[in-house]
Amino acid sequence: MLNITIEKLSKFTNGTMNQKALEIKDTHVKGVSIDTRTIEENNLFIPFVGENVDGHKFIADALESGASIALSEQERDDVPVILVDNTERALGLLAKNYLKTFNPKVIAVTGSNGKTTTKDMIECVLQDKYKVEKTQGNLNNELGMPLTILATDIETEILILEMGMDSIGDIHYLSDIANPDIAVITSVGESHLEKLGSREKIAEVKYEIVDFLKDDGLFIYSKDYEMLENIVDKDTPYTIKTVGENEKNGVHIKNILERLEGTEFTLDTANFKIPQLGRHNALNASYAIMIAREFGISDEASEAALLKLKVTGMRMEQKELKNGAILINDAYNASPSSMKNAIDTVRDLQYQNKVLVLGDILELGAYSDVLHYDIATHINQDNNFSHIFTFGEAAKNISDNIKKANSEHFTDIDTLIERVNEVIENRTVVLLKASRGMKLERVEEGIK
Repeated sequence: MLNITIEKLSKFTNGTMNQKALEIKDTHVKGVSIDTRTIEENNLFIPFVGENVDGHKFIADALESGASIALSEQERDDVPVILVDNTERALGLLAKNYLKTFNPKVIAVTGSNGKTTTKDMIECVLQDKYKVEKTQGNLNNELGMPLTILATDIETEILILEMGMDSIGDIHYLSDIANPDIAVITSVGESHLEKLGSREKIAEVKYEIVDFLKDDGLFIYSKDYEMLENIVDKDTPYTIKTVGENEKNGVHIKNILERLEGTEFTLDTANFKIPQLGRHNALNASYAIMIAREFGISDEASEAALLKLKVTGMRMEQKELKNGAILINDAYNASPSSMKNAIDTVRDLQYQNKVLVLGDILELGAYSDVLHYDIATHINQDNNFSHIFTFGEAAKNISDNIKKANSEHFTDIDTLIERVNEVIENRTVVLLKASRGMKLERVEEGIK
C-alpha cells in the first residue's frame, strides 16, 4: 500500500505543495481514497470532476475525516493540498512512480473476452511459489488500475493487472503506467464494436498493450485471431510467443474434450484438465500455463493448481438445482463470439434436455441486428436444443430466425422465469447468457 511522504508524493505527481502542505511535507501518506465515505487515517484524498459532482467540494470533509493531504486542480490556502493540472492523470503518474519503488514483475492482460478468467488462472498457477496480487473485480480502467497498484503490498513479487478499455488510447495509457514485463491479449471479439467500427480496429486498440512492454519482456497472443496476427510486429526487442488451436501457433492446443465436470486438452504433448467449461477456457488456461513455465513452474504443478481454481462469478458458473438439473450462469457479460462459445459448450454436453436462455448483446450499435441474426444462424447449424428462450429487444432477432419451432421470445423477466421453471426437469442443462446490463441472473434467482 502507498506509504510515502507528502514531499515525495508531490514529486511523484509532478505537483506543487501549497504552504500548508509544505509545513507537513515529512508526514507519511498511507493509502488512497477517492470517496470521503472510505477515508482512513493519513489517506491521500483524490477528488475528481464528474458530470454532476465536483469532488473538490469534499476536500475539507476528507481532511476532517482523517486524510493527511489532497490533490487539487484548484488553488487554495485553507487546507494542505498538492496542486496538479489534472487529478486523474496525477493518479496515473503516482501509480506509475509508486510501482517503481518496489518493482514487482508485472503481467498485463487484456482482450475482448476471457481477460478476467485468464487473470484468475495466472494467479492460480503462480501463487503457491510467489507472492502474487491482482486486479480485484473489474477495477481495470484508468481509475481502477492505478488504485489497484497503489493498494498493492510492497512485498508483492508478481502483480497481475487487467486492462479494460472504453476508447482508443485507453490501453496505451494503462500500458504506460504498468510498463509490463509480460503482456497477454486473450482474444479479439466484438466488444466495443459500436465505438470502434470493426474487429480490425478492436485488434489495433488491444495491441496497444505492448506499447510500453519492457525490451526484455514477453508478449503472448494467439494466431487464432487473424486480425491480430495481421498487425503484430514480429521485429521487436521483446520475445513473442503464440498459442492456440491453429497449428501455426508456436504452442498448439488440441484434443479438446468438454464434459460437465470440466475441460480436457493437450498443450503440445502435455495433457491438462481444468474444472471450467468451454473450449475457450482451454486457451485461457494455456496462457496461464505458458506464463507459469516462464517462472519455472512445472506443468504438473500448474494442472494441480488449476484443478482447484474457482473463477470470478457468473462465468460459466455451474449450479445443481433441486431436481438434478444443471444451471450454467454465464451472464456476467456477452459478445457474439462468447455467446457462440457458450452455446457450443451446451450443444456438446450429453444431456437429454438443453435449454438456452439468451438476452441482448449490448453496445453493438448499427451491427446489432446482423450480429444477433448471426447467433441464430450459428444455432441453426445444429439445433439440438429442447428450448431456446430469448429476452430483450435485440435478442428477438435471434428468436425470429430460429428455423425449428423450439424458440420463444420474452419481454417480461417474470414471464420468462415462469416459463423456465416449467421446462426444467432432471437431465436438463440450462444456459444463461447475455450482456451485463440485461441482469439475466434474475432467472437463476427465480428458479424454484
